Parts: sequence; structure tokens; C-alpha cells
Amino acid sequence: MQGRLANHVPLSERETPALERPAACCLSFTLFWRILCFLFNWKLVCPGTQNGLSSTGSQENQYNLIRDRYDGCEIVMGNLEITQIESNWDFSFLKTIREVTGYVLIAMNHFQDIPLGQLRVIRGNNLYERQFALSVLFNYPKDGFNGLRQLGLPNLTEILEGGVQIINNKYLSYGPWIFWLVLKKKRLYCHILFQFMVIIIGPCHRSCGGYCWGPNESQCQILTKTVCAPQCNGRCFGTSPRDCCHSECAAGCQGPLDVDCFACRHFNDSGSCVRQCPQNLIYNKQMFQMEPNPNAKYQYGSICVSQCPSNSCVSVCPPDKMEVERGGQRQCELCSGLCPKGQNQVFYSVFFIIVFNICPLNYDFKNIPPLEAKKLEIFQTVREITDILNIQSWPQELDDLSVFSSLTTIQGRSLFK
Repeated sequence: MQGRLANHVPLSERETPALERPAACCLSFTLFWRILCFLFNWKLVCPGTQNGLSSTGSQENQYNLIRDRYDGCEIVMGNLEITQIESNWDFSFLKTIREVTGYVLIAMNHFQDIPLGQLRVIRGNNLYERQFALSVLFNYPKDGFNGLRQLGLPNLTEILEGGVQIINNKYLSYGPWIFWLVLKKKRLYCHILFQFMVIIIGPCHRSCGGYCWGPNESQCQILTKTVCAPQCNGRCFGTSPRDCCHSECAAGCQGPLDVDCFACRHFNDSGSCVRQCPQNLIYNKQMFQMEPNPNAKYQYGSICVSQCPSNSCVSVCPPDKMEVERGGQRQCELCSGLCPKGQNQVFYSVFFIIVFNICPLNYDFKNIPPLEAKKLEIFQTVREITDILNIQSWPQELDDLSVFSSLTTIQGRSLFK
């Protein structure tokens, strides 16, 4: 099978470490990371979103939020969601994004293309609808001829977890001309769901070998697996048995070493792709005991770092731990009894109920009745909010915010704009 081989700058020349440590952040997350990246020449890491198909305010406000969050970003820690944009706004600021740790959702938009030309890997740590790493849905207006026409992902070569769904995109072409299975890890069951509404334009440029993202030579699909010699267990940079990528590489490579990867399957340790970051304790074979590792590093997403400024390695503690402050530093410690914070899925379900039902409407939203004001008493146990408290509407029968009477702290790690 033919295909275009990758020719990119290796990871070791492009990437320098960002940040992490097992403690919780207490500053504005987006602003904090941009300042650190500027001062220490780290690549830009930005937080993703988990809004699904929800929108935030007007079209202009929605666009500005997306632009402020992702302008200059290279690694999205979380999900990349572009939804409900009804005009052809300028999305060129997305062209720097190379990695998304969660899922990519492009849905209910009217623009013609989305410039994610540098995106190489979708990790799928979070999945849309619990199964999809890439979802492209309903990107066309009811009336008119606007709508998504090309996927525009020429450098996407790896989806580590999750599947793909491309549904109801009236003007989208070339989706079927992608060899989707080569983006997935071989051992995983692959959910791939397509529904195209137009006659496929095609074909690909003659140099593409039958697989492409568009009609031009520069839009050939990069194949880093099917063109490999049988001796290669993963991806490759040529057809020779000596052209295999290192086992820790993701998305392809420029050479056989762990420093030649375009992205790391697990962690990037100062340019080298490794299975895990150097641990805090190492085994002393002479003394038969565990000892502190002077070269230990912490994890920030998929990056190993020696220091974690301002407790910024994790945004939330695990379910069995709670956030405490000791000596001016926030850290996660085991709960002595019932943890003061509920499970994330409980929070999200309450969040979506409020977003859609707190305002009295003249019509039913999927036949869901408006939220009863009494149910807001569930927030009486909330003592701390790590991000923001954003109230855009309020039931008429409640004349104050007493349902938040136990609230003592709003950290503001990310701010509403």
C-alpha cells in the first residue's frame, strides 16, 4: 500500500518540558500557564473544555472565548470543542495545536474549514459519548450553502484511545478517502461511524496513493504504519526493516531513537519518549531497599518535569483524597472519613440541568420540565469552588444566594471572560 511518509522535525528539537506535580493549582490556570511558558520558553499548554454541545452566550462571545483560550496553544490539556459557530470567523489561531489529550468535537458549525493542520495526535483520555476521540457532527445550516467542506487534518496520524464519528455534514467531502484504521492502535476495538450526505468528490492527487484529506498534493494522508516492514511493531519512517520507530513513539518519527518521535505514546522526558517518568523512589540492589531518587520527576499530562511551580500538576484530587494547604502549598491527602467533594459525574449532571432549565421557557427542551428551585439546595454543602461561579439567571422565587451559604472559597483557576 502506498502513502506519503512523514517528514517533520523530531520531538527532541521541537519540544521542551512544561510542568507538573501531585498537588492542586490555586491561580488562574490559563493566565498562569501562559506567563510560565513565556518566562521559561516552554511550549504553550492550554486547558480544554467539557461543554459538549452547549454554547456560552452570543456568537461573538463564544468565538472570543475559543480564541482567548487557544491562541498560540500547542497542547490542549483536555478536550478541544468547537461548536455552534454560525459565521466564517477567523480560526487561524488553531493552526499551532499539535496535540489534544482528550477528544476533538466539531459540531453544529457553519464555517467551511477548520485549520488544524498541525494536529498530530489525539490521546482520547476523555471520550465524547464515552467512545469517540474525534466527532464531526451537523456542520451545515438548515438553509444556505455554507458548511464544513474539508476536515483539514493532514498531519493527524495517531488516535491513542477512542473511535471516530462523522455524521450529517451536508457539504463535507473526502472523509471516506481517509484510511481511518491506521490512526488507531492495533489492539483496540475501533468505533468508526460515518454518514455522508453528498456525492463524494474525489479522487485524491495521483501522488497520494488513494488516501487524502483533500484534492491537492499537500493533502495526502501521511501513512506511518501500513508502509512499514513486517519487522516493525509500531510506526516507521521508511520501508526498510531498519526504519522502525521506537516503541514509545506516537504519530510517527524521523529516526529509530526515542528522541526522534513526533509525539510520545506515554511521556516526554526532556525530549526522550519514556513509558513512565523517573519515580520518587528507586531500588538499591546493594542495600535491598527503596531510596529517594535524586533525578525524580513529576508528570504534567504527558510531560515529565523536575519542578512543579505553584502546585499546578493536577486540577482535581482523586476521589479518595481531598485538597489541603500545608506550608503555603496545596496537596492531595487521603480523606480521614467521607471526602468533602462528590464525584465528578454528579457535579456535571447538576451543571447541565441548571444550564438548560433554570430559566422559564415558552417551550419544552426535549420535554424536560424546568428545574425546581428547591433542588438548588443541593449546593448547600459546597464549601469550595476551584474555578468560577457563573450565574446567568436565577429563579424568581429565590431572592438571595443562600443555597451557597457554606461556600467559603472561590479559587478562580480559570476565569469567565
